[in-house]
Amino acid sequence: MPIRTLCLTSVLAIIAGTASADMVFNRIASFATPLNMAEGEDTARETSAEIISVTEDGMTLVYTDSPLSVLGRIDITDPANPQPLGNIELGGEPTAVSVIGSTAYVGVNTSESYTQPSGYLGAIDVATGEMLGQCDLGGQPDSTAAAKDGSFVAVAIENERDEDLGDGRVPQLPAGFVAMVDVADGTFDCDTLRKADVTGLAEIASEDPEPEFTDINSLGEVAVTLQENNHIVILASDGSVLSDFPAGAVDLENIDTQDERGAITFDGSQQDRKREPDAVQWIDDDHIVIANEGDMDGGSRGFTVFNKDGTEVYESGPSFEHAVAQIGHYPDKRSDAKGVEPEGMEIATFDGTPMMFLLSERGSVVGVYDMSDPAAPELVQLLPSGISPEGAVAIPSRNLLATANETDLIEDGGVRAHVMIYEYAEGEPAYPTLTSEGADELIGWGAISGMVAGEDGYVYAVNDSFYGFQPRISKIDASETPARIVSATDITRAGRIAQKLDLEGITTDGDGGFWLASEGRTDRVIPHAIYHVTADGEIDEEVGLPAELMAVEKRFGFEGITMIGDTLWMAVQREWGDDPANHVKLVSYNTETGEWGAVHYPKAEPETGWVGLSEITAHGDWVYVIERDNQIGADAVTKKVYRIPAAEMQPAALGGELPVVSKEEVRDLIPDLKQWNGYVVDKIEGLAITQDGTIYVSTDNDGVDDSSGETFFWSIGTAE
Repeated sequence: MPIRTLCLTSVLAIIAGTASADMVFNRIASFATPLNMAEGEDTARETSAEIISVTEDGMTLVYTDSPLSVLGRIDITDPANPQPLGNIELGGEPTAVSVIGSTAYVGVNTSESYTQPSGYLGAIDVATGEMLGQCDLGGQPDSTAAAKDGSFVAVAIENERDEDLGDGRVPQLPAGFVAMVDVADGTFDCDTLRKADVTGLAEIASEDPEPEFTDINSLGEVAVTLQENNHIVILASDGSVLSDFPAGAVDLENIDTQDERGAITFDGSQQDRKREPDAVQWIDDDHIVIANEGDMDGGSRGFTVFNKDGTEVYESGPSFEHAVAQIGHYPDKRSDAKGVEPEGMEIATFDGTPMMFLLSERGSVVGVYDMSDPAAPELVQLLPSGISPEGAVAIPSRNLLATANETDLIEDGGVRAHVMIYEYAEGEPAYPTLTSEGADELIGWGAISGMVAGEDGYVYAVNDSFYGFQPRISKIDASETPARIVSATDITRAGRIAQKLDLEGITTDGDGGFWLASEGRTDRVIPHAIYHVTADGEIDEEVGLPAELMAVEKRFGFEGITMIGDTLWMAVQREWGDDPANHVKLVSYNTETGEWGAVHYPKAEPETGWVGLSEITAHGDWVYVIERDNQIGADAVTKKVYRIPAAEMQPAALGGELPVVSKEEVRDLIPDLKQWNGYVVDKIEGLAITQDGTIYVSTDNDGVDDSSGETFFWSIGTAE
């Protein structure tokens, strides 16, 4: 079958835009951590990328990989084509790394128990992998920092608590401390190791400080967060305490406090929420910024700027969280705890502008802030990341940024852990591709599962059952870059939010309303059904499946709906009980007569996993479908748009032999997905074709649950 080539616009051309280009960050490459395993190693083992650093020449990244007990190395001589340099065995769990020159200083945890913590600081030649020396730290290291002049390394010795002991509360001795060791001639002198005592300072469990993160300014002053103690300490390079102060608490308004209810609603509040900071970075020699991840009793979901004397200079409140929600990255299942969970950060100066890169561990996104005025940080970009960014390193000399993303979903057949690389260059932001910024209200969204182009020029989309308590129709202005959700209409029944819906398809009815397809899940008491809704989202008609279909149904049901004349057509995702192998039904329902019928569609035989349909859209003389496998990353094979002659859509009666339609390939979407320079996502779910023939495609981000949260919405050109 010849491949049909249409007049399709490349993704890169769309991203580039036409306006005069500013300097922006865009992702240029991704590196999967299993690539650093040696030939013959079991690559099915869990691996990770957690804390990351770079050699002085900016050519080699190093990252800690706790599951493998190694230090990973990546050659970024060509940053758009990173190459593996292999792993270095450490004999313990690496927790942090800082590089001075070409030597990596790695904190390694060798603790036998919580009550007998131990660890060492190792000096490793990055090029050769040789261990140049080790210093016994006398406790469990958590983070490292290198002095800007390379004269010493500071290590936060947490001696972490046992969360299963005493309700997970502090104090739990032994106490933590901060270790410092001098560096010269490419290695350290263990005889210079000194321990800074930070007991007796915090208001919370002062006898058991648990240092979490540390950073050093150009004066050699060491900022340290005591996360569980909700406290901050500033130390001199000799270990003496210069100042200390509580991290404090925040009254939060307009936040989502209900986890796992399947709805994003910013109508809650938390009073006196302890910040409990994780990362800390110096903005300049006088100001620090903390990421308020939280642990025992807190997590204020944002960041705070302090003067080093303890004066509060700026509090972000929920603003970062709101921005993350607007691009579809809000992690609803974490709402009651820490929201988007800002954990790590990096500060660096690019082109004369001090910038903060704030990592949302649960939202899997990087906030880029202009920190020129520490009292008024400005959010300038949001960057997509892999799942759970843990560490970041900036390379201003090469206009690069790299993030380490720790989550590895190998056990669930998902994507692996990644290091991702971004370049600061002239251009337009490639991400986000869809946002609700600028809407009249704050709209959090995700899990887009079906689309249709309306007669009014807008694209309309529905979400699936991930937001089961918030089924919505989102109205999208696709003429903007990025495309914008301008409003969201709740689906209601008798005036209340509708329940037991798993919306996977939407089409217009020609009179201002919509028909919706819901995929059934008997284990969740969700019926297979189609629904008619009015323009304001009220369900006024429900159509259940006939007995002939229910007799052979399986949970992977309707994945898209379209209308030709008076007839609705629904694509069934995968084979039901009476379907031949690699054939699925396109089911018809005549809205005037109530008659049901179907044809068979021949789908690809899967190489791994399964292949099915995820959308159907009629336009002109053709019916377009999305055919995809459930594979992700390098394993993805089938992510394609096909079209069927509308003349062949002649339904036969259910229960008998069905005619098989022909198909013609329109577009392989894998090259499109690769142009965002991450990994190929699995769920191509939405397809909308406007009256002028413009084709829009979108992905489902699974509600940021075991997902990077990335949603791609783009045009693949114009249909004939």
